[in-house]
Amino acid sequence: MSSSTSTSTPLSKQASTITSLDHLVLTVKNIEKTKEWYTKNLGMRHEAFVSASTPDITRHSLIFGSQKINLHESGHEFEPKALNVQPGSGDLCFLTSDPISEVRKRLIEAGVEMVDLGGEGNDLGFGEGIVKRTGARGTLASVYCRDLDGNLVE
Repeated sequence: MSSSTSTSTPLSKQASTITSLDHLVLTVKNIEKTKEWYTKNLGMRHEAFVSASTPDITRHSLIFGSQKINLHESGHEFEPKALNVQPGSGDLCFLTSDPISEVRKRLIEAGVEMVDLGGEGNDLGFGEGIVKRTGARGTLASVYCRDLDGNLVE
């Protein structure tokens, strides 16, 4: 981190080398409905836990792979938290081992409204609603929808 004053000395080496993402926090309108949406549609596992720092608060997480999403309910967030919390401001990309055309089909069957990309990708041989994107691990075949709060889910 650097100070906003001009007298700060720049770091000669980065403060850290990040190796992986442990968790992120989503602020949501309703934790119960969010838990249901992510477990039903994306196969995540819900975990309720109590932290030693706030033993009077039951916290909620969605577990997938070796990562998790911690959920904060709007209006009932606890510290520390992001400066400008707001439901529906997330843009998340998940990886799956399932065929992406099957994922899209199952989401539609479950009543999830897919984001219309205006025919983009149809000429790439991926199929309707499936687009080519570049992710951290290279080229991805992606579909888009929104969760109950309006977060973009890829």
